[in-house]
Amino acid sequence: MRAAVVVFDGVDELDALGPYEVLATARELGGEVVVRLATLRPAEWVRGAHDVVLRPHEVLPERLDLVVVPGGGWNDGSPTGARAEVAAGALPAAIAARHAAGATVASVCTGAMIVAAAGLVAGRPGITHRSAHHDLVAAGAELRPNARVVDDGDLLTAGGITAGIDLGLWIVERELGLDLAQRVAAELEHERRATAVRPGGA
Repeated sequence: MRAAVVVFDGVDELDALGPYEVLATARELGGEVVVRLATLRPAEWVRGAHDVVLRPHEVLPERLDLVVVPGGGWNDGSPTGARAEVAAGALPAAIAARHAAGATVASVCTGAMIVAAAGLVAGRPGITHRSAHHDLVAAGAELRPNARVVDDGDLLTAGGITAGIDLGLWIVERELGLDLAQRVAAELEHERRATAVRPGGA
């Protein structure tokens, strides 16, 4: 599985690094997964919402198995972050293109609003940070307010911030097996995993 976690100025660091660490640990434990931090355009670094400087590995490839979209900066009026990326339009368009090319798209926190702008949530079950529930509903999603992770096949969404760890572990379980997911959870000392909600029963 080839995966990219999209990073951009104003990204919430844990939104991005939670699932990144899960997937990277799965690789270290023998899983067939490669995960990279990716930007839409070439950049030596991006500055996160809490002033952590991240050095991306690559520009977002056109062909991927999985694209993870973090949030950050949706509710605070920040000039950078998820709301700014939605306003600019380029990142939602790129995510829509990767999805159309066959990638599963997974969002963390208010990354769901970037995915919504990509046209992927209308009429589908989903979750985001509680502060953006009304925005996700306005975008046409069928909110699952009590879920931490929602799996709707080629679209996965996770709730606020730390839910990205549960999302990553669910992706490992779904794509690489329960045993590996349990070993990754043990390595990370994440003892109380949230079970993904699968409305379609897939």
